[in-house]
Amino acid sequence: MQVVVVGGGVAGSASAIALARIGAKVTVCEAYEDPGGTVGSFVSLSVNGLRALDALGCLEAVQRAGFPVDRQRMWSGRDRLLGDVPRGRRSGDPLRSVTLMRADLVGTLREEAARSGARILVGRRVSGGSDDPLIAGADLVVGADGIWSATRRVLDPAAPAPRYAGLYSVSGTTDGPVHLPGDRPQGFNMVFARRGAFIYLPAPGGAVWWSAQVAAADPPPDLAAVGPAELAELFRDDRTPLAVLCASSQVSASTLLHVLRPVTRRHDDRTVLVGDAAHPVGAGQGASMAIEDAVALTRRLAEVEAVPAALAAFDRARHDRTGKLARTAAANRDAKTAGPVAARLREAVMPFFFNRFYEKATGWLYDHDPGNLPTARTS
Repeated sequence: MQVVVVGGGVAGSASAIALARIGAKVTVCEAYEDPGGTVGSFVSLSVNGLRALDALGCLEAVQRAGFPVDRQRMWSGRDRLLGDVPRGRRSGDPLRSVTLMRADLVGTLREEAARSGARILVGRRVSGGSDDPLIAGADLVVGADGIWSATRRVLDPAAPAPRYAGLYSVSGTTDGPVHLPGDRPQGFNMVFARRGAFIYLPAPGGAVWWSAQVAAADPPPDLAAVGPAELAELFRDDRTPLAVLCASSQVSASTLLHVLRPVTRRHDDRTVLVGDAAHPVGAGQGASMAIEDAVALTRRLAEVEAVPAALAAFDRARHDRTGKLARTAAANRDAKTAGPVAARLREAVMPFFFNRFYEKATGWLYDHDPGNLPTARTS
């Protein structure tokens, strides 16, 4: 099977690994010279994503590239603890969520894709249409080209376009160790601040990794000009975010956050969308769901002889799960952009409900078993 994967990020690299493992001849086309980049924000992989990595044979390498995160704590802007639960897992799961820089995740997956036999072409942009000779000669085209997917537009010229979600994100790390108010323990921390949400994680070595998700009806005119000093002014009434920002001097990543209406045409007889091209779910699950997609797609292709039937089976298998997660992500965004009255109500009720019902509400997500990849077919 001749496969062209459009996009060499998390979804594309994971798909290349999986497809090469079943004997496909895979070419990955990445428009940028380095899709990981030398800088960027961090990503967290919950246990469902880690199990999919295990199926790809990449779990240990990714674990080495990051660090485990045991707990997730939610705080009000006034430093009141609203919830304390296991991070990205059920309480009894021996796996621990892993946080690492996105560039390190992409780099690890790309290296494994190359070792698996995939050919990776960087600086090679394709339109997704059959006018490209690579696409024309492929038995299967995997659109892994993100939320602004060109492959999606080829599949359906009337497909929905991303729109600004009312949030923009700025990420960075502190210049060194920082004293956090109250000597807070290690873990993933989210502060529901007045101007949005502020995430921070003490990392090995003492520095703090952070991401400010700022609620704004209109995006800033120059996002690149928003640095720690500007953010410190926005979060001046929030003690812990202010302490972290004052210990930082530069930004590693900035982006406008977008949402996408459900994509109704996700495949045809030889082209299929995966990852954010098909379902930009958010909720910290983008990378994990993209890796799940890679395993699920490859299993269907190994089980079903005809490519069109395999793609339809893959779409049916993923539709309900990704749709449910997208609805959860929408609720999370609403919480980050809540007004002062809703914020006070959340502060009053969340300490009672969150710890009691979190595991029941998220168990369906973390219990997912992607299964194992079959061995390569031989003639």
